[in-house]
Amino acid sequence: MRFAGVAVAVAGVLVAAGAISYAVAEDGSSDGAPGAESADAGFARDMAVHHQQAVEMSYIVRDRTDDEEVRRLAYDIAQTQANQRGMLLGWLDLWGLPKVSANPPMTWMDMGDMPAGKDGALMPGMATNSELKKLNTLSGKQAEVLYLQLMTDHHKGGVHMAEGCVDKCTVGVEKRLAQGMVAAQQSEIDLMAGMLKERNAKARP
Repeated sequence: MRFAGVAVAVAGVLVAAGAISYAVAEDGSSDGAPGAESADAGFARDMAVHHQQAVEMSYIVRDRTDDEEVRRLAYDIAQTQANQRGMLLGWLDLWGLPKVSANPPMTWMDMGDMPAGKDGALMPGMATNSELKKLNTLSGKQAEVLYLQLMTDHHKGGVHMAEGCVDKCTVGVEKRLAQGMVAAQQSEIDLMAGMLKERNAKARP
């Protein structure tokens, strides 16, 4: 039952996916589409990259543990974020905007001057290449703990970014999707804190 709250939050985001795909055409019509450097476009580009790493980490841990609880969480995160990533990239196509920008990540949040990403961690919360390689070498409880720690950091960064879209984006359905991300990922952060405690571990400072 511990996944019930998370499932409800995730379902609230995904059930409306079809409606959002159509409704965004109205919010972002050819005459009123957001610009290439807008918060709407910046969030779509950056969150798509952020989500892709979450999907990657989740599939790694599914092969590194037999724990059904962790595997279920990883599957849920991978499916949810892959779905949302497809929507974000689809909106960029709909708006006729590029999927990459010459500007640094997070520029739309006025964070473009932050230090360049270290070891592949392009945005706050993202795991480094070294951390991903380490996750690939662990198994069992060690893999579970590292995954839960990395994903907690990842979600915290994602929540911060989604809150930025809620504040700065102008396309209504995108703002609502971002708000759904905040709720769902915060629920999963709380869930993962309990899972870490069960494994005599905790989130990283």
